[in-house]
Amino acid sequence: MSERGNGAVNKVGIREVAKHAGVALGTVSHYLNHPERVSDQKAERIRLAIEELGFVPNIVGRQLRLGESNAIAYIAPDFSNPFFFTLAEGVEARAAEHGLAVFVVNAHGNREREDQYIGLFERYRVRGMLVASFERLEDRLAEVRKRGTPNVLIGGRAVSDKQPSVSVDEVVGGRLAGEHLLSLGRRRLAFVGGPLSIQQVAGRLQGASLAVREAGTATLEVVDIAERTIRAGRAVGHRIVAREPAQRPDAVFAVNDLLAIGIMHAFVTAGVRIPEDIAVIGYDDIEYAESSIVPLSSIRTPHEDFGSAAVDLLLKNIESGAVRHEVFTPELVIRSSTSGRAPA
Repeated sequence: MSERGNGAVNKVGIREVAKHAGVALGTVSHYLNHPERVSDQKAERIRLAIEELGFVPNIVGRQLRLGESNAIAYIAPDFSNPFFFTLAEGVEARAAEHGLAVFVVNAHGNREREDQYIGLFERYRVRGMLVASFERLEDRLAEVRKRGTPNVLIGGRAVSDKQPSVSVDEVVGGRLAGEHLLSLGRRRLAFVGGPLSIQQVAGRLQGASLAVREAGTATLEVVDIAERTIRAGRAVGHRIVAREPAQRPDAVFAVNDLLAIGIMHAFVTAGVRIPEDIAVIGYDDIEYAESSIVPLSSIRTPHEDFGSAAVDLLLKNIESGAVRHEVFTPELVIRSSTSGRAPA
């Protein structure tokens, strides 16, 4: 790039590069798009011209002409939950193996922003999208597919047989958590999470409810909350300890680890013993679960494998139109927050 006398920036184009390198315009185009077609001598002249002139290729314009991209997009719903960061690492690692770059963005739990990102990446002609969402987006993603941008839904299992998806069996995960607490002799369980309209939250509650129903002698209190953060967990924890001890649950199943960590912080601050007075289990098994104020039992989901599977599914869909629903089975991880005996 060069500057004019009035301070305005004069963007260098491939015509200037061709003139400076002493080659044809088409040769510069081949250098940028099909370098194998350019001799080593001419390629070196073009490389030096680009460097001397400060030429920056218009990648978006080139993609529009070629109708393809070497990038995919990953839209995360909320990076305040480390699970989605870890998932992004799995996506990037697998994409790099295929020579693909990844645009990673955070929708901050905002449906309007999520929709804007979907539209933006569609206009940028990315090769495909991976969309993790708390919302029901299948109709929106179907529109994008019809216009030529393949995509994979991450998190919730797709209803449509035309929508590829990668998910966890949330009912199994919720059941594992409920059965574990019941196996400790706990009978007054509380499920903390929400909104219940979110498919993943509803599935985890369904699984816990099945475990309690089969136990026959236990109860399950549902605490429906709008957020799933440490702050929200502390608020719930303070409300629980404000009750008379006999009115408190003897076990809490938090819908994610952030909530569980906040709840445990409130309990410890108030002198409630974990797990002797109240056992606590979370969900996701994020990195901080093991090193939290009390090492947290959790339902582990396959973070890195999840991201890799999503990329593989997207590429198979791009190459052959194959549509699959990859469903992972979670597993129970037991730590100190539930490993004590039931209260007397």
